[in-house]
Amino acid sequence: MTIRVILNGKRVELDGARTIFDLLRSRGLDPRLVAVERNGEIVPRDRYEECELRDGDVIEVVHFVGGG
Repeated sequence: MTIRVILNGKRVELDGARTIFDLLRSRGLDPRLVAVERNGEIVPRDRYEECELRDGDVIEVVHFVGGG
């Protein structure tokens, strides 16, 4: 099943990604190192595996970068 979402301002089609966790893994992102907003609301990290994506969702993913 293909889901169409807006990911960081770009329209994307996701095949097989059903949850926030699936989305992050498909993009090669470590769920421990990102913050995710879905439809204007922050998704708690402990809910990534149960938070289901829906057609039309607007997802923002912020990746933390270390350094000094």
